[in-house]
Amino acid sequence: GMLYPRDTPSRERKELGGLWSFRADFSPGRDAGFVQRWYRQPLRQTGPVIDMPVPASFNDITQDPSLENYIGWVWYDKEVLLPARWLQDNFGTRVVLRFGSAHYYSIVWVNGVQVVEHEGGHLPFEADISSIVQGSPGVPCRITVALNNTLTPHTLPPGTIQYMNDRTRYPKNYFVQNIRFDFFNYAGIHRPVVLYTTPSVYIDDITVTTTSSENVAMVQYQVSVVGSTLYSLSLSLHDQEGTVVATGDGPAGELKILNPHLWWPYLMHENPGYRYSLEVKMQAQVNGVSLEDVYTLPVGIRTVHVTSTQFLINGMPFYFHGVNKHEDADIRGKGLDWPLLVKDFNLLRWLGANSFRTSHYPYAEEIMDVCDAYGIVVIDECPGVGIKMQESFGNKSLQHHLVVMEELIRRDKNRPSVVMWSVANEPASELAPAAYYFKTVIAHTKALDPSRPVTFVTNANYALDRGAPYVDVICINSYFSWYHDPGHLEVIPLQLTTQFENWYKTYQKPIIQSEYGAESIPGLHSDPPLMFSEEYQKALLREYHTVFDKKRKEYVIGELIWNFADFMTNQGITRVLGNKKGIFTRQRQPKSAAFVLRERYWKIANESSCRPPVTKSHALFL
Repeated sequence: GMLYPRDTPSRERKELGGLWSFRADFSPGRDAGFVQRWYRQPLRQTGPVIDMPVPASFNDITQDPSLENYIGWVWYDKEVLLPARWLQDNFGTRVVLRFGSAHYYSIVWVNGVQVVEHEGGHLPFEADISSIVQGSPGVPCRITVALNNTLTPHTLPPGTIQYMNDRTRYPKNYFVQNIRFDFFNYAGIHRPVVLYTTPSVYIDDITVTTTSSENVAMVQYQVSVVGSTLYSLSLSLHDQEGTVVATGDGPAGELKILNPHLWWPYLMHENPGYRYSLEVKMQAQVNGVSLEDVYTLPVGIRTVHVTSTQFLINGMPFYFHGVNKHEDADIRGKGLDWPLLVKDFNLLRWLGANSFRTSHYPYAEEIMDVCDAYGIVVIDECPGVGIKMQESFGNKSLQHHLVVMEELIRRDKNRPSVVMWSVANEPASELAPAAYYFKTVIAHTKALDPSRPVTFVTNANYALDRGAPYVDVICINSYFSWYHDPGHLEVIPLQLTTQFENWYKTYQKPIIQSEYGAESIPGLHSDPPLMFSEEYQKALLREYHTVFDKKRKEYVIGELIWNFADFMTNQGITRVLGNKKGIFTRQRQPKSAAFVLRERYWKIANESSCRPPVTKSHALFL
């Protein structure tokens, strides 16, 4: 299991954010750290170090341009003192080191002993370090991390390393990282690092699914316990007032709730994001000593169903009017930042957005928690972006992709905000191997979680896409009058209408316009509208919206603007300090298009037959 660390009567947490020692390995083979065994002693004793904040990307923190675009191994370390009560092993305490994410490949040592190795930059991993730290109270615990951001044809996302061997043009050992995705490959320890404790017999995982009908809801649960086979489990479900509304016992069962509060999306109900608290208590006897573990899991009761023309949440038609995002901001890169997180959600609610896709990788658990609490609906996407090369569809890539989906579902399976999994973005799905590849990934995802629909986001031709037959919802990216027929706004109605009709006629599945948009430079104006002006971005959106309004009466179930905010990319002749398709600047200031979208989204919300009149709490965002 990968339960989020929480303080409970039986568990404690210690956050390790702040300044860590840092060094990039600039040796020609990027292997000096391993050859010299930097993990055997404090990093400062093997050479110069700098301070590096955690969580954060390392790229933009310094004035060193070689670090901005560094590829290879970097090293972090930090020494921490643990509470004495954690270190007395006769109390049956288990100490766990957990990383929310680190990009891309991680090796972790504690006091010079390797404890975990993990591939993938956006999902959590952890290690039981009890045997290493216990028995030495008062001695600092040294945590060392080696991190490599190199992408290969078989990583997710993929990439290639290109060596420049022309000595008349490039220095010796010169190489570059090539990628096939349009965002900067930030690297570092991006999410919180925590130490937490459990008893030696502990609740390892909880899986919850929910159903509802009329005035009754059922919560199905499964609980796994590790450390002993002799234990008892009791469960109690509490509403937001703390009242117990259902109880159960044993490792699997069903809780019945009368007159339940359902989890509703933002703007579909006056009390969106309602969550119960499921308290799980485990009791066990170990060597005559009684152990108890307690874990509380937030639970939202909601159902999801897809028809040939609709997406239903709790039996009601749901229309995605939302955004695509990135974990991206000045200085901290992809590092988790609470002020930025809260600002983004305030802007989403101001905008009247009810949903977003985690383009193009799983977002931080802290972000997902707020989605659950606020009722923001999520299409949860794995890092399957830039899958363009033939070799990235082979068995090595496929096996890793399956593992990533297992890790993502293990992390987010209990979240009511997550209504659909996305297994890729804009892959080369017209290639022959894509059929078996996506059939396998989607079948695996459905086997892991039969309760949610599965999609991937395509920009392939409808007649050539070999993965589309296996998805539940068609998600299409298209940029008419931008990448195609640039500057010709007049072609959008015909081309967009044709796109929708071709896809629906072929597959008879509901469609989401998962990306559309145009770049605009803040303060650049032109009338008549010309590309890159704020007026052109507004005009393009309105042309798309006219078609959306016709087709959402039929089978179009959503529209997600690209993008919520400007974001950093690799340098290139088409990118001026990043991608400027945001309706907000990278500093979260609105462009003209934000007001166009806000007017539209609130109009759609108010038209919805299942939405009550705006209340005082909603009026705060009007």
